[in-house]
Amino acid sequence: MSKETLLVVDCQYDFIDGSLACCGAEDAVKNAVDYINAHPAVRVLYSADWHGKGHCSFKENGGQWPEHCVAGERGSAIHEAFTRDVARAGQRPGEENVYHKGTDDGREEYSAFEARNAAGRTVGQDAGECVVVCGIASEFCVRESALDLLRTGRRVTLLVDAVGYVNAEKHRENLADLEAQGATIA
Repeated sequence: MSKETLLVVDCQYDFIDGSLACCGAEDAVKNAVDYINAHPAVRVLYSADWHGKGHCSFKENGGQWPEHCVAGERGSAIHEAFTRDVARAGQRPGEENVYHKGTDDGREEYSAFEARNAAGRTVGQDAGECVVVCGIASEFCVRESALDLLRTGRRVTLLVDAVGYVNAEKHRENLADLEAQGATIA
């Protein structure tokens, strides 16, 4: 098995064309799929924001964000390109490699590090020594996931052309900061 892991962070419809649509999200999905298809040995993990209607991050519940990624609704689904266009079945999203986060309505969870799959395993347990990170959004969930991976001694590479973002300036600042903290920007 490859020691390299690709972590695809929150490539879900609400972050692509929904209530929290991000800049460059469609390109991020396409480029992530291209990367997966070019790297047949890479282990692919997918994180997914997965909230109940009462989640604390929603504005109507006192949080800062519009309702998003409500479990089972279209906005919570991982973009279909990962199922349709990824060549190898084992690299497509499935029960073993999709990790849900934000499932506790009382807790905000940006990082995918503690997200759990259907078997109860975490990204932190299943990610390899070298982790390539991509997904949405650079300044929030991608950033926090990369930082947690760095804190545990992993070598982290941020796949920039496969990252969506909220604000271009904050995205650039985030890339510089992650690089200063030890991530490779590719």
